Amino acid sequence: MLLSLVLHMYSMRCVLPAAVLLGTAPTYVLAWGAWRLLSAFLPSRFYQAVDDRLYCIYQSMVLFFFENYTGVQILLYGDLPKNKENIIYLANHQSTVDWIIADILAIRQNALGHVRYVLKDGLKWLPLYGCYFSQHGGIYVKRSAKFNEKDMRNKLQSYMNAGTPMYLVIFPEGTRYNPELTKVISASQTFAAQEGFAVLKHVLTPRIKATHVAFDSMKNYLDAIYDVTVAFEGTIDDKGQRKEAPSMADFTHKIGRLHKSKEGNVEESANLVVLRYTDGQHSPLYGLLYNTCEI
Repeated sequence: MLLSLVLHMYSMRCVLPAAVLLGTAPTYVLAWGAWRLLSAFLPSRFYQAVDDRLYCIYQSMVLFFFENYTGVQILLYGDLPKNKENIIYLANHQSTVDWIIADILAIRQNALGHVRYVLKDGLKWLPLYGCYFSQHGGIYVKRSAKFNEKDMRNKLQSYMNAGTPMYLVIFPEGTRYNPELTKVISASQTFAAQEGFAVLKHVLTPRIKATHVAFDSMKNYLDAIYDVTVAFEGTIDDKGQRKEAPSMADFTHKIGRLHKSKEGNVEESANLVVLRYTDGQHSPLYGLLYNTCEI
């Protein structure tokens, strides 16, 4: 009975971080709302500085649970830029863990508060978070013909005019790649073939409108573009078929240890971040290759 209780408590490990993060969110939103009102008559740079600090505090708490509570260990190869940079961070999208990766890199550049996202429009309806992301500098975009290029350009220009530090995260695929959603993958590949693009097997065909607008609008404001490819090991079954990537909940249910990356010898222009943890069969599950492309 005691063993059953221990196993049950272990299976509920994800409850603590979820309870803390969701429980403290209203407090942070109230603090942000109060500052928003108080700073209404101040120059925008004062509001932005405090808002970035509040965001940094909350996301630091998220990273505390991910880096310490889950057992994940992080190994960083290469040298991160010594100075803060205005960048666009491009990455493939497979899991709820993907947005944590940007935080992991940003906090090591002392830029966690500057992380902002280009998000699909439907996420603006998320309670508390949806409204705040927009106020923090996030940009909601609609797909295809409904995409409002002028609105996005205006928002980016307003941020640049105010001197807002930008660590702009974009997932060009627009949605998560899930090998079980065969119709979505087939439609993406068919579209690529019809348009004369390369037919991709492991990611969806990127939606380039928002990415192009961000590049074009900020080309004189950016210091670099970060090209990130996230690969989850252990997601191939015995038949050679792709499996769904592990979610955030999966990370909170595993205890980890570090594996040395075979790709440690990378060129000077690239950094390698390796996050590895193992399941009971000692199979590595996670790795990340992070490239920096200077403009």
